[in-house]
Amino acid sequence: MRNKWLPGMLVVAAMAAMPGPGLAEEVAPKPAALVADQIPAVPLDMVERTRPYMEYRTAAFVDWDPKTGAMLVSTRFADTSQLHRVAAPMGQREQLTFASEPVYSAQYAPDGSALLFQKDSGGNEVNQIYALESGLPRLLTDGASRNSLGPWSSSGKLVAFGSNKRTGLYNDIYLMDPARPESARMLIASTGGGWFPIDFSPDDKQLLVFNYVSVSDNQLYLIDLAAGAARQLTDSSKPVGYDGLKFAPDGRLWAASDFGSDVKRLGVVNLKTSLFEPLVDEKIWDITDFDISQDGRWIAFEVNQAGRSLLKFYDMQNGEIRAVDALPAGVISGVKFAPWGELGITLNSNRTGTDAYSVNPETLAITRWTRSETGGLDSAANVAPELVEIESFDGEKMSGYLYRPDPVRHRGKRPLILSIHGGPEGQAKPHFLGRNNYLVNELGVALFYPNVRGSTGFGKRFVALDNGPWLRENSVLDIGAFLEHLRQDRKIDRKRIAVTGGSYGGYMTLAAMLRYGGQLKAGLEVVGISNFVTFLENTQAYRRDLRRAEYGDERDPAQRAKLQEISPLIRASEIRIPLMVVTGENDPRVPESEAEQIVSAVRANGRPAWHLLAENEGHGFRKKANGDYQFWASLLFWQKYLLDDGK
Repeated sequence: MRNKWLPGMLVVAAMAAMPGPGLAEEVAPKPAALVADQIPAVPLDMVERTRPYMEYRTAAFVDWDPKTGAMLVSTRFADTSQLHRVAAPMGQREQLTFASEPVYSAQYAPDGSALLFQKDSGGNEVNQIYALESGLPRLLTDGASRNSLGPWSSSGKLVAFGSNKRTGLYNDIYLMDPARPESARMLIASTGGGWFPIDFSPDDKQLLVFNYVSVSDNQLYLIDLAAGAARQLTDSSKPVGYDGLKFAPDGRLWAASDFGSDVKRLGVVNLKTSLFEPLVDEKIWDITDFDISQDGRWIAFEVNQAGRSLLKFYDMQNGEIRAVDALPAGVISGVKFAPWGELGITLNSNRTGTDAYSVNPETLAITRWTRSETGGLDSAANVAPELVEIESFDGEKMSGYLYRPDPVRHRGKRPLILSIHGGPEGQAKPHFLGRNNYLVNELGVALFYPNVRGSTGFGKRFVALDNGPWLRENSVLDIGAFLEHLRQDRKIDRKRIAVTGGSYGGYMTLAAMLRYGGQLKAGLEVVGISNFVTFLENTQAYRRDLRRAEYGDERDPAQRAKLQEISPLIRASEIRIPLMVVTGENDPRVPESEAEQIVSAVRANGRPAWHLLAENEGHGFRKKANGDYQFWASLLFWQKYLLDDGK
């Protein structure tokens, strides 16, 4: 049985094995599931120096308990995030689930009579659906297939979910009475794409279903539950993106959509004509997440302003729109009304941490429900990110967020790490840095989070600028434009700049090391793509078509040749600066083999290539003990190759 190190056990265990005088430096124990290849042992004094930054918590709003008025949040007390109930604002958090794997997603039945949640095993993303009954989880799915929890019916008698149990590949759509899981019946047998159930009509006669073809191509279907017939609402020949689809109590289907626009607007999908009728337009910004109050009076929606969130309320009675200006600058998510009208949200900000709040739509009063611990540190003392805007090589405008160290405490020019987001359909936002606040606050390292072309949040034209193998490297040229701008900054040490990124950002890290190695000291990639062809061939089959729509089709000879040409693995001999790679053995998205082949190729050329592998993780480290050790190993890497005397 593997030894599972809890955070509080690290120092105790290390001190128990403390060497005598003249012996080697005390080191922190490594979690048993981690394999640290060519990575030095972590000194115990590093653990002690960084400990306050390791001991932060976050609390994310999940749902409202209709029976008690309590808030359901996801937070971590031990090694993984679990579900907790908070009875009143700033009240005690009562833990409900006690799984070894993280639990983030859950839903109460409309009357509060049941609570369903989902979780996977070891980061493999093969989610199972459970009901929490008398404090214990009861498995509702088969334990083998991949499942996705969908909405409850309006009556609260049925739940919709997606499952690949029929073919082992794509999601089919099912209905189930959670009290009798054997009652599950299939509504739609899919043949590809990403099918998910979205919402029931108020009379429970229809179910809205969503087929995710790509980030800008989402097909909508209405299923007549009595007849079992599906009607396509959207025209598959005209790609359109949708967010936050939801039926109002009056039966109208609301959506945030880029139909007829570059950005997403809020409006109604006409169920007769299938046309989208916009009612709220934020001009240059996307409207993303939203929810509708149960009395049909209010719509709460998020406006994405270059990554920063602005929360607004739309009054359905008079069409008035009001902004919630008193929220701290940051990112909101999880927007959901309680049956009694209060709105629940998660707010993520570097100067507040990540916590759950509620907002009254009548008064716009904000109530904080949780205040998560930050290791004894004052989160208000963290730096606020600044928006950096540039023009790239072709005049394309783009931006990112820069976290500068305190100039009084850290004088002179500061080292810089560029951190590139994944996706590529993702977005760098002004978020809580967590452990990385140690880099900024204590070591004086500046962190920059760019949004290269292909990022979401800037309209559908921008997100398509990197599609396919022939446009892919234009996003790498964007990194060059950001580098040129930042190297001219008098507060940045142009001789000490490094790059990091995860998933697609891992590919971008490797590509930047190849193209801009002369301007960089080192690169650290996490669960990244090293060869597009082997990635497409080995990613889980249910994801392959979705990724081909973004990167290209490796079955086509011309595209395959170009994908090979732009793959970092093919040019690994040109990587001259030190590399560190982090990967999860159970990753269904970017398989472990992507890390193994780039590490082997770089080492074959006599270059440093550290490798940290987690045998119990998938697409990123989710367990605290693993995440802590990953940070310490990364810190050793940065100290050796970026920070030490600028060498």
